[in-house]
Amino acid sequence: MKTSIKLSALFFLLSAGVFATTAAKAADVTDVTPKAKEVVSFRALDHDRGVKLTIAKSDKGRAFVRVYSKQNELLLKDVVSTKTDVERGYVLTNLEDGDYIMEVKTDNQVVKKTLHVYEENDQKTFFIYQD
Repeated sequence: MKTSIKLSALFFLLSAGVFATTAAKAADVTDVTPKAKEVVSFRALDHDRGVKLTIAKSDKGRAFVRVYSKQNELLLKDVVSTKTDVERGYVLTNLEDGDYIMEVKTDNQVVKKTLHVYEENDQKTFFIYQD
């Protein structure tokens, strides 16, 4: 009889421990805040010919896109209406091989990415550094 009482008590403790662990994990999940929506995202255009920017709607209704050479020379300046979410593509095939900085300013936020343009198989291509 003592053995059955000990086994019952042990079973009770183990099941309570498992229940407490499961409850703690559930509480952790509910405390997670949703990720903020990305204001600007960078992707490749079809056939890797350039960059596709996706810019979220902004309070001021416009964003400024600039491309600089490594020598800080302004190569491109564009104003994009952001009254709604917008996608805009920029073809990079006319740029010489090297590194360039793409800067997007919307509201009070500035997002900068470094682009590396190079030639591969007689075709211009690029990749974006993860700053």
